[in-house]
Amino acid sequence: MVSIFKANAPQNNFLLLAYGLILKLPTFLHPVLSLPKEGDGILYKGLFNLLSFGGNGIPLLYNIVAFLLLYFQAIVLNKLVNNQRLLPKPTYLTGMSFLLVTSIFPSWIGFSAPLLVITLLIWLLSRICSLYNNQEVKKTLFNIGLSMGLCTLLYFPSVIFSLLLLSGLAITRTFKLPEWIIMIVGMLTPYYFLWSYGYITGNSQILHNPPFALSKPVVSQSTLENIALMLVLFSFFVGLYYIQSNMRRLLAQSRKTWSILYLFLLISLVLPFLNAQPDFLYWQLTAVPLSAILAAVFLYSESKWFVTLLHWSMVIVVGIEGYFYLAH
Repeated sequence: MVSIFKANAPQNNFLLLAYGLILKLPTFLHPVLSLPKEGDGILYKGLFNLLSFGGNGIPLLYNIVAFLLLYFQAIVLNKLVNNQRLLPKPTYLTGMSFLLVTSIFPSWIGFSAPLLVITLLIWLLSRICSLYNNQEVKKTLFNIGLSMGLCTLLYFPSVIFSLLLLSGLAITRTFKLPEWIIMIVGMLTPYYFLWSYGYITGNSQILHNPPFALSKPVVSQSTLENIALMLVLFSFFVGLYYIQSNMRRLLAQSRKTWSILYLFLLISLVLPFLNAQPDFLYWQLTAVPLSAILAAVFLYSESKWFVTLLHWSMVIVVGIEGYFYLAH
């Protein structure tokens, strides 16, 4: 399976879809509806209610939308890694790894605010990494800020990713104060319209303070999840070794992009500590950088048996979790 996705062939778009459907099959056979949580933003709750068709939520519908989003994210993230030349050659391993990592923990499977935030953050990441040669940088910076503002309306603690935007701008471009101001104005624009709407309609509830609190996040909930966590951590450290060993062979811009991805990982590790309601779900945003790192393991490793064993170990864990936690 890994060898198939090592090729940068057009038919791998379809194979990636089939691969994802197999991994997510238990969620379609035994759909579970996950209700909005305390820390979810007003925009996410509005989208959730929109899909409920007047309160009659259909679990399968939410799972289908979640899968389509995950597949789209996998394709876009894979394209980002290839375009930025983060690996020696273009492959579909990042997309494969993303679908695998987002399937290995049961709480990461369904429709949720972090899932929607990931969609915007992957787009933001691709825009940040292309700022160095962007001909319409002011327009792009405003759109980046606007998307970041929308992220916070989906899930307010994601505001911490503003540090990623500012750091990415500092890494990719020389400091120009007007550019920073444009991006910050973009971030505040959704709140301007939200507050204006609340003022005009007299709806003071829409102006309430967003949920933001320090808490101790949930790390794991079962022995099987601990096994999955160990597999992910093992893959992370192996991938980190391979990436650092080959970093000098990459272009300067590729090395900068890896720096941005590492910062993305650090911020996503801190994020679960900023929730009013602790939940393992909020670690889901780590899947973006972890997928690129796992792809490096599959590509750089010269041991075919090691790659095969690692991949199928993770797939087996996904299958067992789907059977025991979703079917029962």
